[in-house]
Amino acid sequence: MASDLTLSRAVERVQPSATIAVTTKANEMKRAGINVIGLGAGEPDFDTPDHVKEAAIKAIQDGKTKYTPADGIPELKEAICAKFKRDNDLDYKPSQINVSPGGKAVLYNAFMATLNPGDEVIVPAPYWVSYPDMALLAGGTPVFVQCGPNSNYKLSPEALESAITPNTKWLVLNSPSNPTGAAYTKDELRGLADVLLKHPHVWVMTDDMYEHLVYDGFEYWTIAQVEPKLYERTLTVNGVSKAYAMTGWRIGYAGGPEKLISTMRKIMSQSTSNPCSISQWASVAALNGDHGFLAERNAVFKQRRDMVVEELNKCEGISCATPEGAFYVYPSCAGVIGKTSPAGTKITSDKDFAAALLEEEKVAVVFGEAFGLSPAFRISYATSTEALEEAMKRINRFCAALK
Repeated sequence: MASDLTLSRAVERVQPSATIAVTTKANEMKRAGINVIGLGAGEPDFDTPDHVKEAAIKAIQDGKTKYTPADGIPELKEAICAKFKRDNDLDYKPSQINVSPGGKAVLYNAFMATLNPGDEVIVPAPYWVSYPDMALLAGGTPVFVQCGPNSNYKLSPEALESAITPNTKWLVLNSPSNPTGAAYTKDELRGLADVLLKHPHVWVMTDDMYEHLVYDGFEYWTIAQVEPKLYERTLTVNGVSKAYAMTGWRIGYAGGPEKLISTMRKIMSQSTSNPCSISQWASVAALNGDHGFLAERNAVFKQRRDMVVEELNKCEGISCATPEGAFYVYPSCAGVIGKTSPAGTKITSDKDFAAALLEEEKVAVVFGEAFGLSPAFRISYATSTEALEEAMKRINRFCAALK
């Protein structure tokens, strides 16, 4: 008789990704023939640009299908250095660049390289669902700072100052944000940088994955660009997934101090080894190639954002701010708490709201509790305009029917 498998304590501290769970549930319902509109997935509905796909095909034809250096080919590291200089006025050498199998792997390897028991990671809430669990897996302790609608879902200098302790190792800063779409201005980053300058033991992990997805003339800045004195303790993280519609290609990257980057490379050498060789060559083409498609796609995203915000604010009990970037909105559902759905579900939380909305109107959203700030829910508008319009009708009908 086989004995029970004892799991690690680290694994028992974390939860499965709520966003992946919602998407999986929606896809299962679709396969069962149910007309579900999934608004949970954080990936563009646009296709990967043709010149990127052509570069991947050429890489296959040229036999570039072997192992590569653990943390990226030299050509891709050079392209990333050029990107950082071009877009962010940041100077990195190839030895300061990490390429990993997706942005998640960059963040996870950085935490694994630096966190010890007792180390704290400041995570502004709402947050992307994986930040705290990655910190827990790496042995650290997430410290949450509530950043609600009154602060436009952004961390203030005062809140940051209050959260820092002698045990603080990292501040995680995501702009534009998943799940809210909120993006920090240069002045707002300047305020945070002034606090960080007073605490030289705190490092900054800035997740810039949605950098190119900003609207209404918003000017994008990253914190090491705003305050060069933070350069030596900042890991500037990015990737090709969102802007280039390359989510499945799994390429994330970062620039940072050589000691950190070399340690992350050591971890990769004993875990994943290199990212997919074909994806790396495709990413070279993405970073070095034409970027004209970004403005065209952003115009579509902005139209969708404006429509979704307008329609959500027509729903009884829902309030939705207009975000600066990404392709998410994070409406409050405080006005529906305590009501009952037509099928008899008592709405006591945003989790109840999302579950009833999926069951009764076949619209999949992610509940706010998963992101650390309730009562709210996240909608991804990175899907067709037609699907979004139908989803808004269903959400409006659901809210109007609550008693």
